[in-house]
Amino acid sequence: MRILGIDPGLQVTGFGILEKNGNRLAYVASGCVRSGRGELPARLKTLLEGLNEVIAAHRPAQVAIEKVFVNVNPQSTLLLGQARGTAICAAVLAGLPVAEYTALQVKLAVVGKGHAKKEQVQQMVKRLLALPGFPAPDAADALACAICHAHGGSLGRFSTAGLRMKRGRLV
Repeated sequence: MRILGIDPGLQVTGFGILEKNGNRLAYVASGCVRSGRGELPARLKTLLEGLNEVIAAHRPAQVAIEKVFVNVNPQSTLLLGQARGTAICAAVLAGLPVAEYTALQVKLAVVGKGHAKKEQVQQMVKRLLALPGFPAPDAADALACAICHAHGGSLGRFSTAGLRMKRGRLV
């Protein structure tokens, strides 16, 4: 099974593709789609076209995407939500099922601790996929999302017992 992980962002959307065969995960590809500067509709179009190209080139069977958390700045949250919606549309238009995971779920699945730093996620992604070097931070987050999905199987039903919400995030 081929899984496309997506770390949505308006300026940079990371993607990571891995192949799951039984319990084994194999790296296929990763990278970033950059929207540049300019008007929002044109930037969203760039993200949509870029993700469409990734889907067409690599033919994933499933998509895992990171959920948006609420930022202190509501405008940033809205823009991130629009980029995320664009990524979901790319998957849905290709007829792919989409699973959604919080950053906490992804970090728990990959690093073993929900409040891991980006560098720790990069290190574990490199180690788990036996990569020769560190992937870019956005690509690493996307690969981590795909790894979470590959190991989760339950589509995001990780235990959140004992956790509470603070500013829209599980802590």
